[in-house]
Amino acid sequence: MKVLVINAGSSSLKFQLIDMDNEAVIAKGICEEIGGKSGFKFKVPGREDYKLAVSMPTHAEALKLVLDTLVDEKLGVIKSVDEIGAVGHRVLHGGDKLSGSVLVTEEVKATIEECCDLGPLHNPANLKGIVECEKIMSVPQVAVFDTSFHQTMPDYAYMYALPYEYYEKYKIRRYGFHGTSHRYVSERAIAMLGKPASECNVVTCHLGNGASFAAVKNGKCYDTSMGVTPLEGIMMGTRCGNIDSAIIPYLMRKGEVTTADEIDKMMNKKSGMLGVSGKTSDNQEIGKLAAAGDERAILCEKMYSHQIAKNVGSYIACMGGTDAIVFTGGIGENAGKYRAELCEKLAFMGVKLDEEKNKIRGEEVEISTPDSKIKVFVIPTNEELVIARDTKEIVEGLVK
Repeated sequence: MKVLVINAGSSSLKFQLIDMDNEAVIAKGICEEIGGKSGFKFKVPGREDYKLAVSMPTHAEALKLVLDTLVDEKLGVIKSVDEIGAVGHRVLHGGDKLSGSVLVTEEVKATIEECCDLGPLHNPANLKGIVECEKIMSVPQVAVFDTSFHQTMPDYAYMYALPYEYYEKYKIRRYGFHGTSHRYVSERAIAMLGKPASECNVVTCHLGNGASFAAVKNGKCYDTSMGVTPLEGIMMGTRCGNIDSAIIPYLMRKGEVTTADEIDKMMNKKSGMLGVSGKTSDNQEIGKLAAAGDERAILCEKMYSHQIAKNVGSYIACMGGTDAIVFTGGIGENAGKYRAELCEKLAFMGVKLDEEKNKIRGEEVEISTPDSKIKVFVIPTNEELVIARDTKEIVEGLVK
């Protein structure tokens, strides 16, 4: 079976076509700046990348371009769209009703729409991707949720200490995100440990422009750092992460922010590394500025490293220990500096880093020494493969 994986953003559409017989990527790419000065990138293993500046007013045109390119006489990788057996969609928020990957039905679409209040930046676009695929393709559609991996958290981990009626009325609770990533890398780490999942505790660190942590106890999510939205947790590229909530009414009284939209924009778009550095949200650029002596970039790096240690340390404590720590995501897979600093801080727990192995970038490898009491892994994430696997499993279940 060939599965098309779609990740529809507000102004973008990422895709991968995967042959599930061998789990090989046949082609992948992205439609960027949909509705604006659009661009299309198409990649096939072993070929030169194809790029095109083209008008894509809506996601409908973007999806049509993807399918047309996949079957194009010169650029294509399949003879007909009929070779695609199913489509798997990344969906940000499933709330507490959708706790696992599901076949898309009218009821499922209605629930995704209900969750737009919880995921206003992502859910509408994710739903749009599903609807447009349904219009063009008559194959099963499967929704895979960022939140579903975290649905095994106990209530004392996901509840907030707010009036309980807000949970009852509005379902305000911790949901967590990057679920497909945490799921993939924790499963790989458990395989590398060579023990049953029921005997393993793992702390997973997904560090990218967005960043989150998960405590995976006995193979299941026990706690995670993001909350109702992806804003909570560690400082990120443009998100503030955890702050004293009283800062918001204080700034409102000072006239710095006056509306809910202004508050949302300040915390999600103007904070994090961008807010502290005053220059960039890009961690690589922060590193260059810090190396050149920029004091606020140096502060960013110190804050980030400190917050990584706080999150990892707290999850080790709440699980009563861990067998492994995993780094993934653009920063986690490539920035050896943060990995080394964490290992140094956890040396009292018997963590020992192999400095030579820590020089790797974007490879699956154990970077701790053989005698380290806690294993430390770098595992490149593969969210698309998780989506494709779930899609294949659900679709094959329909025909049994």
